[in-house]
Amino acid sequence: MTQGHIVAMGGGGFSMEPENPLLDDFVLSLVPRRPAKVCFLPTASGDSALTLVKFYRAFSARALATDVTLFDPQSLPRQPARTSDIPRVLAEQDVIYVGGGSTVNLLAIWRAHGVDRALRAAWERGAILCGVSAGMLCWFRDGLTDSFGGLLPVGDGLGFIDASACPHYDAATGRRAAYHEAIANGLPAGYAADDGAAVHFRGAEFVEAVASRPNASAYRVGLVNGHVQETRLPVRYLGLRR
Repeated sequence: MTQGHIVAMGGGGFSMEPENPLLDDFVLSLVPRRPAKVCFLPTASGDSALTLVKFYRAFSARALATDVTLFDPQSLPRQPARTSDIPRVLAEQDVIYVGGGSTVNLLAIWRAHGVDRALRAAWERGAILCGVSAGMLCWFRDGLTDSFGGLLPVGDGLGFIDASACPHYDAATGRRAAYHEAIANGLPAGYAADDGAAVHFRGAEFVEAVASRPNASAYRVGLVNGHVQETRLPVRYLGLRR
């Protein structure tokens, strides 16, 4: 089996940092061919037109950019006419980029249309899966989401990474405390990422944490002897030349 990558961003990328392309540049650097084929899935935002515009502004000049929408899949001629075409469309991509929004809605809609299966097949063939916020959470078995109104466990993530996740870890919404509490109450151990930080996996194995901001951090959080332990991961700031 060829193993793809997963780049799970706590926050950042073109939708949050339009003037800072470091995380998106990192994703493209993992693709061995140029131009890369990049497909955007804006499902979590209800296929927001504004988010689609931001995506094309960020990628159309440096990649073969396309998108798949599910709320009105025939609204544009470039879209697959039937959701049965989605596995073929996704199989052709080097990068599949998932936008932010409601993780719970995203998972339900993907499963209804078989996108979850198509994503796993693409990943197993070597595609790079990435995303921000909901696009971070979805790849994990569980995680902390505000899709229900408060900060609660997702409950049924895709499980490509057998762990939990928490994006926007440094946001002023009590996410750190809520994630610790959830883990203390049985949420699987996992990874947390600040805005501007991402955790990178090859297959399902953690490779490194990277950041588009000098002070952005990523963490491994879990139970040790019945107590929640937070360990800061080494983070490579992408603004420094290697």
